[in-house]
Amino acid sequence: MTALDYAKQLVAFDSISRNSNVPVTDCVESILRRLGFETERINYVDAAGVAKSNVIGKKGPGQGGLAYFGHTDVVPASPWFFAEHGPFTPTVKDGRLYGRGSTDMKGSVACMLAAAERFPSDKLRRPLYITCTADEEVGYGGASEVAKRSRFFAEMVAGQTRGVIGEPTELEVVHAHKGTYGFEAISHGRAAHSSTNKGINANLAMIPFLVEMKRIHDELQRDAKWQDDRFDPPTVSWNIGVNDHTAAVNITAPQCICTVYFRPMPGQDADSLLDRARDAAARCVLEFKVGCKGKPLSVDPQSRYVQEVLRLTGRSTPRTVAYGTDGVMLSPLTNLVVLGPGSIAQAHTHDEWIALEDLERGTEMYSRLIRHFCT
Repeated sequence: MTALDYAKQLVAFDSISRNSNVPVTDCVESILRRLGFETERINYVDAAGVAKSNVIGKKGPGQGGLAYFGHTDVVPASPWFFAEHGPFTPTVKDGRLYGRGSTDMKGSVACMLAAAERFPSDKLRRPLYITCTADEEVGYGGASEVAKRSRFFAEMVAGQTRGVIGEPTELEVVHAHKGTYGFEAISHGRAAHSSTNKGINANLAMIPFLVEMKRIHDELQRDAKWQDDRFDPPTVSWNIGVNDHTAAVNITAPQCICTVYFRPMPGQDADSLLDRARDAAARCVLEFKVGCKGKPLSVDPQSRYVQEVLRLTGRSTPRTVAYGTDGVMLSPLTNLVVLGPGSIAQAHTHDEWIALEDLERGTEMYSRLIRHFCT
């Protein structure tokens, strides 16, 4: 089967992160087994009680080799541009495959499956691993479980397997990306009619906290110690959200929630920012919850592995990206790059697509990596 065949099969699954990804994981595992892989499942239940699943496949003997990492969850598909077909009806037209996840990143997974199909087990001298995770889009929960519980991942670490995260990079070699941290502060009040003095408006306690969050935001924008010109943008994004969920203007807000999602860069003390926010919440008597906490990925661009991948891809220099990947949870693997077909600019859009040419190029590139590291 071609990458297009596999991509159409995978895109057809509604695997938005709030839903279970078990059906699409079952599909991937079935494909892996048909291609001669031994498989391992890492199942868990997320905070909302939804069943999630990761699958790791291994084909070939020994240790080392090549490991591919992809995810099967996708972001919500509302709004969606096309009236004639939905986001989970894979549609080919004008040289493109349309559908949610076509770029991010079921198209990449499809390329690796198509590449793996070209290499029977008896042609491999070192192992090929394929890992597909849940919840990458909402905090890397699946990758975290794999890193903690997978015997195959432990084997990869022991053998210092070469790793590829297949996020869309237009097949450029990425050696570093920003980390992802998130937290929320919650102010509790009491609802009542605003014409009385019976209520407690939760927004009032939140206001001084927001002032401190704005102060940190401005510091990150102007202070050179929080900047790194290797990245675009070169600053730590400090994205502030506020919601009191009040349905009418004449009700005192019983709750106000501030969320902050920020992206530190390698070498920066992100935990100190988290501590400052926690201290501010304590001063304002707010509840404080830490969400995702993923450190930046950073591999020496002059390392033997990065230089090897550059030669195989025909590129001269590696680059950095501002988005995060499952790599934030895979730090025990020291040989790791991000390399995948398609453009991040097309991910999460209301008409998400990947060029058919990119599927073909991705398959050829992954085949080249398998041939070099596994045969």
